[in-house]
Amino acid sequence: MASSTKRPRPGASAAPEASEAAEDAGAVEAAEAVSLVEAVAFAGDVEVVEVVDEEAAEAVPHVRVAVVGAGFGGLGAAVRLRRAGITDFVVLERADSVGGTWRDNSYPGCACDVPSHLYSFSFAPNPEWPRSFSGQPDIRAYLEKVATVFRLRPHLRFNAEVLEARWEGEHTRWRITTTAGTWTADAIVSASGPLADPQIPDLPGLSAFTGKVFHSSRWDHDFDLTGKRVAMVGTGASAAQIIPSIQPKVGKLTVFQRTPAWVLPRRDREITQLEKWLHGRFPVTGKVRRGTLFALRELQVDAFVRRPGLLRAVQRLAEHHIAQGVPDAGLRAKLTPDYRIGCKRILLSNTYYPALAAANTEVVASGLREVRGSTLVAADGSEHEVDAIVFGTGFHVTDMPIGARVFGANGTSLAEEWKDGMEALRGSTVRGFPNLFFVIGPNTGLGNSSMILMIESQLNYVVDALTTLGSIGAAAMQPTARAQRQWNLELQHRMDRTVWSTGGCHSWYQDQNGKNTVLWPGSTTAFRRATRKVDLGEYELIMRATPATASDSAQAMTAQGVSA
Repeated sequence: MASSTKRPRPGASAAPEASEAAEDAGAVEAAEAVSLVEAVAFAGDVEVVEVVDEEAAEAVPHVRVAVVGAGFGGLGAAVRLRRAGITDFVVLERADSVGGTWRDNSYPGCACDVPSHLYSFSFAPNPEWPRSFSGQPDIRAYLEKVATVFRLRPHLRFNAEVLEARWEGEHTRWRITTTAGTWTADAIVSASGPLADPQIPDLPGLSAFTGKVFHSSRWDHDFDLTGKRVAMVGTGASAAQIIPSIQPKVGKLTVFQRTPAWVLPRRDREITQLEKWLHGRFPVTGKVRRGTLFALRELQVDAFVRRPGLLRAVQRLAEHHIAQGVPDAGLRAKLTPDYRIGCKRILLSNTYYPALAAANTEVVASGLREVRGSTLVAADGSEHEVDAIVFGTGFHVTDMPIGARVFGANGTSLAEEWKDGMEALRGSTVRGFPNLFFVIGPNTGLGNSSMILMIESQLNYVVDALTTLGSIGAAAMQPTARAQRQWNLELQHRMDRTVWSTGGCHSWYQDQNGKNTVLWPGSTTAFRRATRKVDLGEYELIMRATPATASDSAQAMTAQGVSA
């Protein structure tokens, strides 16, 4: 796949095509200003005097929008910005290529549990999907193609991890410090995603483990598992794909399971050449297929969010699936959840149960308590000798690490603002953080459908916000306290009757206080309606400061919800 490992200069052009030449000229001019010197010849007793333009030396490139992350959310934002005529932007990516979670997660068996034709942008259909549920290499290749076809590469800045983003009220802009330099921007679109930073439990003795340790999203492909004694910690979605992939080759597989998951059959198959030809030759057939998949999942929403009792039939199907895959009654009991299906993420696999029932697999129905040398001690006291530990223990979802790096109008970090739980208006904006827009923000996750649908809805909202600011002459916007509070009170009220709240489990959807800050308690259609247009009645507008009023720029005006 195409990728770049070259560290970009901070002042590199952000806009493509015709504007690139002008911006490059500006960058050269700025570079010349920074190096401006006056020199007096030095020979023997003649002194050299060097005068540097300090103001120019401190200059940093400015863009209208800085997008953080080059996964589905970031690339989608880039496409939509360009389509809206906003070409003055950069995409800051901490790695050396696009792909996001589909670049990072390259573990054996990694694949999507949403049908391929629904797990793609509506504006970039892919008639060449090889399977109905595509694997990680195909999804990553799709994102590389999106970056190329939509001419996004001039905007990409690789190896540019955001270290700090700080709102400068006196300039009504963000200052963004990265490992590749500093930018300022009128607005930030945060598309770093909730499945970006792996979470590994702080276990006593882990640092002294004598074998190999890695997280599922940081797979060590140089370490050969053949014949090894391997511990798989966790039984979530990643583990359900890893276990069947490595079980045939390892010597002994020990699976540490705190809570079993409900698993349904995976209806995966190869997509025929005829289907590919039809979707390529007659794009309407691909749209019909996508529309059908979308409608089927929308029909399932009611059971998750309003009437969980409707899931009983699905649970019986899952129980039958266990009975077919696990002949041993004792093991079957270990693998049968005691909560209602849907409360935790439902897994899809035809090979998971047979792998757990294999002769070289042991399921420990207990979490991992501590590590003593090469011995793993479970919470039930049992001990297990292993050569390698693979953590399938999820990500920092309800405490996104980027929150500690973003500082708003009052100098408060987003992490501090969210210390009692993540909240945003329409999953997209947060009071106190002007012109900070989220893609896959709080309470925008799904339990049964494609996240790309939610991403595109949020992109509608972000682009409308940015174009509205331009049309009315405002510099920035932030939600009112009332609008943000009312949105989240209503959202959590609706959450109370969902299967995620009533199903009898604790999941990674919930934070340490038991509050579900991850999922959207409604249909994707409802979310699309809620984010179709920005309602200025929910926002305070900030006008751009002038030299005469710069000191007063942060003071709010009460009239018409506008702050200056």
